[in-house]
Amino acid sequence: MIQLVINGIQHNVDVSPDMPILWVLRDFIELTGTKYGCGLGVCGSCTVLMDGSPIRSCITPVSNAVGKNLTTVEGVFELNPNIQKAWEELNVPQCGYCQPGQVVSALALLNKQPQPTDDDIDSAMSGNICRCGTYVRIKKAIHLAASLNVEPENKEVI
Repeated sequence: MIQLVINGIQHNVDVSPDMPILWVLRDFIELTGTKYGCGLGVCGSCTVLMDGSPIRSCITPVSNAVGKNLTTVEGVFELNPNIQKAWEELNVPQCGYCQPGQVVSALALLNKQPQPTDDDIDSAMSGNICRCGTYVRIKKAIHLAASLNVEPENKEVI
């Protein structure tokens, strides 16, 4: 039995320790937001966070996640609802297949760099491939989500 913490909830699964995290999430935990793309860890559709860092769940054995916290796309919006607001406002996805990986990677970036530059975004998102080419909207959405996180400096007390 393998114990996992996914989106803050503990799960016990009876799977082989070398099974990729992706298949544990989709087939055993029934969190199907994380997508299978290339199966080689190249496209980024399967990206989840392990202790806050993006990993490719299609090539990472579930044994690597024991004692760590996993965050999937299903948990992102509770951690940073501004990402969802920005994605919706700018109508980012076209086909949407890559978006779970894009959104999870955006969360990791904003957690590390709350006000990222274009170069920060390009660097952090470079491993996430979008066949539809929504990179411009993704970048704008990350900037918008970051701006929504900014607290006003002069708060008036009424």
